Order: sequence, then structure tokens, then C-alpha cells
Amino acid sequence: MTDNLFTTLHVNDLTIDVPTGLLVGGQWKAGSSHESFDVLDAATGSPITSVHSATEKDAAEAMDIAVKTQEEWGNTAPRERAEILRRIFDLIMENDEKLAALQSLELGRALPDSRGEVTYGGEYFRWFSERAVSDTGEYRVAPGGRGRIVTIKQPVGPALAITPWNFPLAMIARKLAPALASGCVMIAKPAQLTPLTMLFLAQLTKEAGLPDGVFQVLPTKSAKNISVLLDDDRLRKFTFTGSTEVGQMLASKAAEKTIRTSLELGGNAPFVVLNDADVDLAVEAAVTSKMRGGGQVCIASNRFIVHEDVADRFERGVVEKLGEFVLGPGTDEKTTQGPMVSAEQRDKVAGMVEKAIEEGAKVALGGPEAAAKLTETHPDLDPNGFWYPATVLTDVEPEFEIAQREIFGPVLAVQRVSSDEEALRVANDTIWGLAGYVCGTDMKNTMRFAERMEAGMIGVNRGIISDAAAPFGGMKQSGVGREGGFEGIDEYQETKYLALDI
Repeated sequence: MTDNLFTTLHVNDLTIDVPTGLLVGGQWKAGSSHESFDVLDAATGSPITSVHSATEKDAAEAMDIAVKTQEEWGNTAPRERAEILRRIFDLIMENDEKLAALQSLELGRALPDSRGEVTYGGEYFRWFSERAVSDTGEYRVAPGGRGRIVTIKQPVGPALAITPWNFPLAMIARKLAPALASGCVMIAKPAQLTPLTMLFLAQLTKEAGLPDGVFQVLPTKSAKNISVLLDDDRLRKFTFTGSTEVGQMLASKAAEKTIRTSLELGGNAPFVVLNDADVDLAVEAAVTSKMRGGGQVCIASNRFIVHEDVADRFERGVVEKLGEFVLGPGTDEKTTQGPMVSAEQRDKVAGMVEKAIEEGAKVALGGPEAAAKLTETHPDLDPNGFWYPATVLTDVEPEFEIAQREIFGPVLAVQRVSSDEEALRVANDTIWGLAGYVCGTDMKNTMRFAERMEAGMIGVNRGIISDAAAPFGGMKQSGVGREGGFEGIDEYQETKYLALDI
């Protein structure tokens, strides 16, 4: 690869200039090794472009710059930080179609879902622009009457963010926006599969007037080149979204330096349909929660736990709805279900479906036979793309592998139960607790059920729960801390107590 630092991509009728280098100290540059990696079009398996790969040396340079920049940015007036955040939001909205097309190109996701993410991700910058000027400390009389207790909020310090491939804008937005609002500088590593969206966003932050060195981006083909920063005593905050196994390993490393850590890890979300549910509404919510992003979403419903009284209607409904999805390249306006992000991800999902069938599940839609015939039934699809059909499995039991592991694909697996108590037991019988869903018309009973579900976020009679103004995060082995909402900025702040003797 040459040292070209930008590429021009043509998607539909859009021309998109995208950085392909490292953003270090406000400058786009090649990695010190001059190595690169390809970013693939999930619909064809062909390279879109190549991106420069950061080394440990580049990470060390970025950390030196972050430390030098932290004090000045931390002392910047809250109003100034807020205005920069608002300008970033405005630029995201001005470039919404480019950002959506870019995500659909590198991720494969259908354009309607990518447009939804642009709106959602951009909202974090608007939300935290408002939080930047409204977050205050406290002055109060000590209980003994003589002293005064004063607390102030200060930025934690330099932060490292590692983000996943499935939401290339929103995942960095809900980390970067509160960090900037609180006065923290940040180094970020985008996912190797989908780095282009973050690089484009980084260019927008420069255009918005974010000072050099406040936000630095280090794409790399070796995550260890960036996670080595966890050994640096000057790093004060680590935020990670990804698999439970990797997150726990990195958090253990961060704990050796007592680095403030927030984690959003794996999920195994239950979608519970109670016997008094509005089945049509439950079907709509189920399909929405499962098929957004082709099922490649951390809060996607994974285990559909349906009361036997309504199970037949529910299964017929989801088969009909999923059968309406149009499979094709994510950048095609007609597409409602794009390819999987990679061959590895497609093969993992295919293997889980095959194992479920071996264990006794029945195929109501899609499955291995439909997957094998995709090039016949969909002759317009590139055979080198990472395709998998929308699939519905019935007769699934709680002990099946597909009910025990996160699917991360367009597969809806239905389990039947005979009571609310059985549904709750099955829903909570997992080490994960990120998201959950429940549908019922008796709101007193439904809300009590939701309160007893062991998950950090619960959708009640709805399939979409994400909102920049709401706290996002899980319990059990699904994570630590919250992003978004009023709580999100706390992850990047220290509370300092000043004792006054008055």
C-alpha cells in the first residue's frame, strides 16, 4: 500500500471521501510500519479499500499526545465543549446519507437500518452537548453543622475506547460524546472489519473544531498493538464493547493499573410472549428486535419464549413477516436484509442452526436447505457475498446450544412454555443480562414480570429500546457501567470532595 491517506468511494449517487490513515495529534498519517489491511464489501467479498495499520509505536505516540492535551481540554469551558459537540451533531446530520451508505458498504447492513443508526448515533452528541453545561457539583452543610461539604466534577483523564464492528458510528458516539463533554481526551480503536465509519466521523470532528489530539483514531490489524496502552500508568479510563471473553480479559489487565473501566459485553436476550399478549404486536416487536442489522446486534432478541396458548399464532406471524424480507446488498434501496459482516460470522450462524436441527429443532423458514439454494433462488446475489437467509426454528428447548449462546444472525428460535413462572425461569437462566423483552396486555402483570427479569434494559411491548437519553448497559456477565442517559457522563468523571471548616 502507498501512503495515500484518503480514498474516494462511490456508493449509489454519492461520492464519499474517506480517511484511510491514522489520526494522531490532529494529523492523518501512515502507520509507522507502513502496513495495511483490507476492508471488504460484505455483499461481494471483494476489497473496498485498504486502511493503514497502527503499531505499538503509534499507540505510544498517541498516548504521549493525549497526556499533553488532557490538561488543556479538561480546562476548556463547558460551553465551548458543548458547542463543539453540537457542531459534530450538525455535521453528522448534514452527512447522514454518506454515513449510512458507508456503513451499509462496509458492514453489509440494509440502508434503512444504517440510516437509523446515523440518527441514533448522532443523537449522543446532541444529548451530551446539553449535559456538558448542566453537570454540577454540590455544596451542603455537614450533618454536624459546622463544616461544609463541597463536591466538584473533574475529568477522569485520558481514555481508551475499543469498539465492535456491528454499530460503527453509535458505539464510538456513546463513548466519545460523554468523554468530550466531561473534558476527557480519547484514543479509539475501530473494529478491523468496519473502520471506515469511525475514520469518517473523526474527520467530521476536525471540521467541527475539536482541538488536535483530543480524539485520536488508531485502526489496526492487531488489537494487541492498541490494548498495550492498558500497561501505561497514564491511562485513566478504559471503555470496551465486544465479547464477554475479550472484555473480561482486558478488564483484568486494566485492573492491574486500577483503571476506571466500563464494559458492554455479550447478551442472550429473552423475548417473552405472555398468554394474554397482543400477538400481532408481539410479532411486530419480535421481528424488529431480531432483524435490525440482520440480527447482528448485541441487544437483539435471542431466545423467543412463548406461552403455548399463543405459540402457533406467533410462529405463523413471524414466518410470514420474515418471509417478506428482501435479501440483497446493503446499499441497494430495495434491500431490507443485507449480508452477514464476514464469512466467519455467516459460517458460525449456519453451524448453530445445523446443530439445533440435530438436537431436535424444526425449520419453519429458511435454514440449511434455503441457504444452499440461495444462488438459485436469488440469482442477483454475488455468490462470494456472506449471505444467510432469514430463518425461523420451532420446537427449541432451553438446553439447545442455540438457546445457550448468542446467535448474532437472522435466526429466530422459538421455545414454548406453559406459565409465567416457567417463562421467567427460562428467561433468567443465563449468565448474561444485557437486554430483555416482554409482551402482555395486563400491564400490572407485565410490568411486574419486567421488573423480575435479570437484564439491564427491558422492552415492554416494543422491539426497540435504545435511546441516547436512556442508560444503556447490562448486569451479570453482560457488563459494568452505563452509557447514555444522565448516567453516561459519570463514567468519565471523578467526584472530588473539598472539606471546608466554617
